[in-house]
Amino acid sequence: MITKTTQQFLAEHPKMKYVFFGGKGGVGKTVMAGTAALWLAQQGKRTLLASTNPVHSLSSLLGQDVFGKPTPVMGVNNLWAHEIDTRETIEKSKKEIREKIEWFLKFADIKTKADEFVESATMNPAFEESAMFENMIDIMFEDKYEAYVFDTAPTANARRLLGMSSVYSLWVNKMVQSREEARSLRELLSYSKKKQEKDPLMEYLLRFKDRMAHAKELLTDAEKTAFFFVTLPEALPIAVITRFINWFNEFGIPVGGVVVNMVIDKSTVNATTPDFVRNRIAMQDEYMEVIHRTFGDSVRAIVPLYETEVRGVTMLERTARDLFK
Repeated sequence: MITKTTQQFLAEHPKMKYVFFGGKGGVGKTVMAGTAALWLAQQGKRTLLASTNPVHSLSSLLGQDVFGKPTPVMGVNNLWAHEIDTRETIEKSKKEIREKIEWFLKFADIKTKADEFVESATMNPAFEESAMFENMIDIMFEDKYEAYVFDTAPTANARRLLGMSSVYSLWVNKMVQSREEARSLRELLSYSKKKQEKDPLMEYLLRFKDRMAHAKELLTDAEKTAFFFVTLPEALPIAVITRFINWFNEFGIPVGGVVVNMVIDKSTVNATTPDFVRNRIAMQDEYMEVIHRTFGDSVRAIVPLYETEVRGVTMLERTARDLFK
């Protein structure tokens, strides 16, 4: 029983601007993101559909190349799609980090090349995610569109991606404090003219602090931002989003609701229906009870399993009729 549909939820939040879709891998996040973006564009909103998933699928979904830059979606007014070029972002971030480290080594009179420091700073597993996060908030800050729909990576990555505004804020506050203490101590103990020099590292940290504060402000604004979880009526996807909804609540990121995908239409069952399908339907019935019991009023839509895969605008329009009915 759905007490508030996706459409009713959005109607109650007319300022909604940033919509995210996430969940376990293979549950249909890209399809739901594409469907929501299509629907918002058809409501007259200038809409950007963006992928922050390193394994992009938007080009395959839409049947056109949308990699690297916002690209108008053929056959749909008001809709652009963009698979973010992670490689370009990473190279840009590496260049910026190198410049900062080289400046710092020169400032501190340390006769060491920056290469080893740059390598250690950029080879950790979180570097790509942090670069992707920077790219995502760049897009949000440009504010060129009336609505943004993000197709995120599988939930664990998405949680870290969106939680970075909080993590970064904690880190940068600590860095600013340490930098102020170091500068005060240096000025106290040194007669060097360098105490009068500008401190680009501190300036960078303060700009970064303001940037993260603005990102956190947007990502935790329940009137502008909502994260929708997509699940199948199966044990593992349900367990995953149950865990991650709690984590998102810890970061203060508003959860818009749960979409149940690929539910077999029982009205299609007849005397010739194979036992395999009947067994799947019985299994889904049991897990639908779990879903309603676990997520209650947060369930926004139940989208059926179609007879063909969802690809192209025509199938997205069909899916939109189920996601927003």
